Parts: sequence; C-alpha cells; structure tokens
Amino acid sequence: MIRFVPRARTPVWLTVAVSVGSGLAALLLTAVPLALSGAPVLAAFVLMAQGAAGDGFALAETLTRATPLIFTGLAAAVAFRAKLWNIGAEGQLYAGALATVALGAGLIEAPAYILVPTVLIGAAAAGAALLLIPVLFKTRFGADEVVVTLLMNFIVLLFVQMMIEGPMKDEMAMGWPQSAPVLDEATLPKLVAGLRLHWGLVIAVVAALALHIFITRTVWGFRIRAVGENARAARYAGLPVGKAMALVGVLSGGLAGLAGASEVAGLKGYLTSDLSPGFGYAGIVVATLANLSPLGVVPAAIFVAGVFVGADSMSRAIGVSNYLADLVVAFALLSVLVGGLLTRFRIVVVRRGTA
Repeated sequence: MIRFVPRARTPVWLTVAVSVGSGLAALLLTAVPLALSGAPVLAAFVLMAQGAAGDGFALAETLTRATPLIFTGLAAAVAFRAKLWNIGAEGQLYAGALATVALGAGLIEAPAYILVPTVLIGAAAAGAALLLIPVLFKTRFGADEVVVTLLMNFIVLLFVQMMIEGPMKDEMAMGWPQSAPVLDEATLPKLVAGLRLHWGLVIAVVAALALHIFITRTVWGFRIRAVGENARAARYAGLPVGKAMALVGVLSGGLAGLAGASEVAGLKGYLTSDLSPGFGYAGIVVATLANLSPLGVVPAAIFVAGVFVGADSMSRAIGVSNYLADLVVAFALLSVLVGGLLTRFRIVVVRRGTA
C-alpha cells in the first residue's frame, strides 16, 4: 500500500529537480502528437532549440519575449504566496501601458533620466491601483478576487480601445487604432545595438532579486508568507492581515504594470489593443513553473519564451503549427502540478501487515 506523508521541509534540490523535470517531461509528452502529425520529432526539437537560442539574434529575441513574462510571473508569484489569486495581470499590464503613453507621449517634457523613471513609476502605480480594487473587495466584503480580477481584464481592454480610438489616437497612424508614440526621452535604451533587447530585461531581473530579498529577509515578507500559510492564524497572532494584503496588491499590480511599460517604452513605442498576446495569463504558468520563487521566475520565463520563439521558427521550417508551443507549456504546467506532490509529500510503501 502506498501512503503520502507530508514533508516537514522540502529540499531545495527536489524543488529544482521537479521544475527541470517538468520541462523535460513536457517535451517528451509533446513528442507524441508531433509524431502522430507525421513531423520529424528530433528535427522539430532541434529546430525549436536553434530558433530560441541558435545564435545571438535568436537568443536576443527569446530574452526580449521573456522580459514581460518575468514581470507578470513575479506579479503572480508574490500574489499567490499570500493566497491572493490575481488573475488580472493582463489588465494591470494594459493599465501600465496606458499610463506609460499618458505620461511619455508629450504630457511631460524632461530629460531621459527624469522621464524614464517617471514613466515606470506611473505604470507601476496604475497597475497597483487597479489591483487594489479587488483587494479591497476581498478584505472588506469577502468578494472572490478570481472573478473580480478576471472580469476587470475585459473592462480595462475595452477602456484601452476607447482611448486609442479617441483621446489618445495617433492622428498620423493612417486610421489604425493606436496611441501616439512615446517621446524618445521616455524610451528604454537598447542593450545591444541593432537588436530589440532593451533595458527592461535588466529591470526585470533586478526586480526578481529585490523581491526575493524582500520576501525572505524582511519583516513584511514574513508577514506576507504567514498570511499565505494561514490568514486566520496570522490574524489571531496579531499580524495586520489587511495591510499585508494591500501591500501584496501594490507589489503584484505594480510588477504587472511594469510589464506594460517595458513593452511600450522598450519595444513598440506606442500602445495598441493587441500589445499583449496573453503575457498576463502566461505569467501564472511562469510562476507555477518557478514554484512561486522570485529567483526561479527568471529561468522559467526564459524557458516559456524560448518555447514560443522556437516554435515560431520551427513552424516556418517544417510546416508544423506554432500552436505546438501552447501544448508544450500546457504539458509543463500539468507536469509541475503532478510533481508538486513530490515536493509536498513523501511516498511511503507500507506492507499490508504493518499498515
């Protein structure tokens, strides 16, 4: 007979092994439908790897794609640690992007060393303000934040469409629904000349490191973790549960808002309604693959980004649909969820006579 015995402490090596093994298991599981489609499995995976990191250009594209995923992954990780189920990172991303255009398209004229931080702070504030609404509903009225944050995504996107087809519309865009471009002084510099990779990646990695230190080394980080473990026990112990949840809302929403700023100020230069192909939702997958670890979010985001960038390249080479990337990510998520049993429980085989 098999029993699952709760672990008193999960070894770090086991957490890392589950995350890495989940990625490998996802690729193996994806090989089955790939083979059934008649595609050469090994060649497809080789082409995917080359498309994601085969040369400097491919690697730069993967890191560029990973930048918003790091922000949204961090947003989901810090929220989920406190049992705040933020499904609204997509809307918070668009709120940050909208604030970036509002501040950086001419409202404020200043040198880059002033305007860039102003735009980033404004984007983070917009995302944080948007998430504080569901947090208030949850703490004051017991509203389900999953429903509220999810529905707010659609509200924000409709508001963005209204703004870019109205007050913020670029009159020089030949009728296309897009915002006016941000000023050069509000643009994030490129990391490498001639490539799309920008300083948003550096900011994202620094944010991951700072969040890790905050969660593991500060009093408020302990309070957030305590609330996530058991909010009722934390309240009984005298911890300020409401303030901790509000702080989580500011951090999570602010990080998602920075994802929008990085896409507008670092990549596109203007706002459209299709700015994000689902970075907010993909951030949940990234956070889950990282086991809610801020430091683990960085490699998890690079993995997910590499899958999508590599799948695009592979599909052009051998004619296989790039929806294969969604399949890999889905299998990776399922593998992590199954592997989570190994991190939380020990499998013990008990003989019938001693059960």
